[in-house]
Amino acid sequence: MDDITWEEPFCGEGASCFRLGTDPDGNGYIAIAGAEDAYLTDSREALRTMILDIKGGKADHLL
Repeated sequence: MDDITWEEPFCGEGASCFRLGTDPDGNGYIAIAGAEDAYLTDSREALRTMILDIKGGKADHLL
């Protein structure tokens, strides 16, 4: 999709880099850097909620 605006990659030590993107239609995207053609997508609000939940500690058990 040509209208996705990708952010700079988020990279961890020795891990894959993830990219977040949005489009003008209100969709949010997540992809592995370098594989942006194989993305997950949902609403921008769903992406916002996921980020806030992660920041709030709801994914800490995965660390």
